[in-house]
Amino acid sequence: MKIEITGIELAFDGVEFGLVGSYEKIAGRMRGAVDPSHRLNAGIVNLDKAPRNAARQVEYEVDFCLLKPADPRRGNGRLFYDVLNRGMKLALSGLNDAPASNDPKSAADAGNGFLMRQGYAVLWSAWQGDVAAGEGRMLARLPIGGEPGINRDEFIFNHSHNPARAPLSYPAASLDSSRASLSVRQRERDPRAALPAASWRYLSERQIEITRPPEFDAGAIYEFIYPARDPIVMGLGLAAIRDVVSFFRYDTADEEGRKNPLAAGVAHAYAFGMSQSGRLLRDWLWQGFNQDLNGRRVFDGVMPCLAGSRKTFTNFAFAQPGRFSCQHEDHLTPGDQFPFSYATRSDPPSGRTDGILARCAASNTTPKIMQIDSSGEFWQGRASLVTADEAGRDLELPADVRVYAFAGTQHGGRFATGIFPFCEHPGNPVDMNAGYRALLVAMDEWVSNAVEPPPSSYPRSSEGTLAAHHTLAFPRIPGVSYAAMLNELCVVDYSRQPPQPDSGRKYKVMVPAVDEDGNELAGVRLPEVAVPIGTHTGWNPRRQGFASGDLALLGFFLPFARTAAERQSSGDPRRSLEERYASHEAYVAAIRRAAQALCEARLLLPEDAERSVEAAMRRAKYFGAP
Repeated sequence: MKIEITGIELAFDGVEFGLVGSYEKIAGRMRGAVDPSHRLNAGIVNLDKAPRNAARQVEYEVDFCLLKPADPRRGNGRLFYDVLNRGMKLALSGLNDAPASNDPKSAADAGNGFLMRQGYAVLWSAWQGDVAAGEGRMLARLPIGGEPGINRDEFIFNHSHNPARAPLSYPAASLDSSRASLSVRQRERDPRAALPAASWRYLSERQIEITRPPEFDAGAIYEFIYPARDPIVMGLGLAAIRDVVSFFRYDTADEEGRKNPLAAGVAHAYAFGMSQSGRLLRDWLWQGFNQDLNGRRVFDGVMPCLAGSRKTFTNFAFAQPGRFSCQHEDHLTPGDQFPFSYATRSDPPSGRTDGILARCAASNTTPKIMQIDSSGEFWQGRASLVTADEAGRDLELPADVRVYAFAGTQHGGRFATGIFPFCEHPGNPVDMNAGYRALLVAMDEWVSNAVEPPPSSYPRSSEGTLAAHHTLAFPRIPGVSYAAMLNELCVVDYSRQPPQPDSGRKYKVMVPAVDEDGNELAGVRLPEVAVPIGTHTGWNPRRQGFASGDLALLGFFLPFARTAAERQSSGDPRRSLEERYASHEAYVAAIRRAAQALCEARLLLPEDAERSVEAAMRRAKYFGAP
C-alpha cells in the first residue's frame, strides 16, 4: 500500500472541541495492488482478467480523506470509518447533524461536533468504481476486466419530457439496434411491452434517446437490454476498503517509508454506513473482507444502517452498486438474495446454507454488529428477514449481534424528503441521528469495555408486533389509501436477462404491526413517536402521474386534528390532540418523560433528550398557538 498526501489543513476553521482540541484534515490517494492468486482475493469477480503489473498484481487507486485530532494524544484512539455513499460523505450529517458536504472545512461543517467531541479519527476512502467526477465526490480508479456481455439498465424518468435521454451503465459493445431490446411497463408486476426499434436510438455508446409512448406516465419502467463492454472489476473496491483501513489501523508507514498519519494510534476501528453504505457493509462482511491479508480483524464494530436484509450489486460482472431492489424501482437488481440473517442457517427456498457472518466466524474475525433500520426498511428492504425466517418465524440472533428498528421513521430520515417529490403524502420528519449517536457510544463501550449494549429492539412475530402486510390494521384516515403493498421477494434466476423470478419459491416478508393511530407498536420509539402528534409511517405511495399507488422510498407524517370537533367533521378515526393532551405544556412534559426513559435505556444521550424537549416546545402551532 502506498499513500500520497495531497493536502493538510486545519479543519473546521480551527474550532476547538473540548478536551480534544482542534482537528486537521488530510486528503490524498491510496495506491494498492492485490494478488489474484491469494485466497482472500479469490472471490473478486473478473480479478483474474484484469491487467497486471510486473509483480503479477492488479493495481487500483482510491481517494481518501482523514479528519483527526491535531494533537493525536488528545483523541480517543478510535478510527471511525464512514462508508461513502455514491462517493459522498454522510457521517457528519448522520451523527453531527451537519449540512451535507463533501469538503468539510468550515465550523458549520462540524455540525454539533459529536464525533469530534468524542475524539474520533474519521476516515473516508473511495470504493465504487463507477462514480462520476464532480461535486467533490471521492473516486475509486478500478481496472476493467472481463469479456463483453449482456447488460440490463432500467430507467424511471419521473418527469414528462419526451423524447427522454437515458445514460447507459456500461458502453455498448455495438451500436446495432437490432442486438438490443427496449420494453416498458407501468408497474413492476405488469407484463413488459416491447417497444419498436423506431422508438429509440443510440446517441452514443453511453446514451440512448427514447420516444415515450403517451399511454405510460412519468413513473413507468423502461428496461433496456444490450451488448456491453468494459466491465469494471467492481469487487476490487471491497478489497480496497479492507486494505486501506488495515493500513491506517495497523501500519506505521507505507511500503516506500511514508508515515501513516495514524501510526500506532488506533486501538479500535468501527465502520458505519447508511443506505447503500449499510448494504455494502453487510455484503463486505458476508464476502469475508473483515480479515486482512495478515489474518487480522479489520473492524471491531460494524454499524450497517438502513440496509434491511439486502446486500449490494457490487461483486458482479457489469456491476451497478448504485442500484438496489425496491417495490417499484429496480426490483430485480441482484444483491438481495439469501443469506439475509447474521447467523448461519439453511434456507428452504434457495436450498442453500449460509449466513452474513459465516466467513467471519471461520476466520475468527467476527466484529460486534449493530444493525439499525428505519420503518421504511421493512417495506422496501425486507428487514423482517434479518430477524425472521422465510415463513416469518423469529430467529435467534448471534451473541455478537444487536438489531434496532426505529419505529415510525422513514429511509434516510427527514433530510431525504426533498429527494422524492412524487410522493402522495408529506414526508416523515422524524430523525434517527440521535439514535445513531447513542448506539455508537454503546458500541464503543461494548468493544472497549465488554459492557453489554441495550438489548435488541425490533418487531417480533412471537409477540404479535410483526405482521403480514395484507393483514395490517391500518386506520381509515381520510385521504389515505392503504395499498397493502411492499417489496416482495422470491428466488430469482440471474443467469438470464431479464432475470426470472420463481414465484413458487417465495419468502414471507413482514411489516411492523400498528396501533389504532397507524403508529408502530414495537422497536425503539423516539420521543416524538412515543408521544405522537400524528401518524408516522415508513411507507408512502407514489402520487398520480408517477405510477400512483406503488411505493416510494419514503414514509409520511399526517398530524392529528387539533380538536375533537375537527376530527369528527373530517371523519378522522384518530383521537385529536385535545383528547390526548390537556395542553401543549402537558405534551412537552410527556416528551420529557419519554426522553428520560430512553436515556435510562441508553438509547438516547442526555444532550439529545434536551433537544427533544426543545423541539417539542416548538410544536406549539399544532395545539393552536400562534
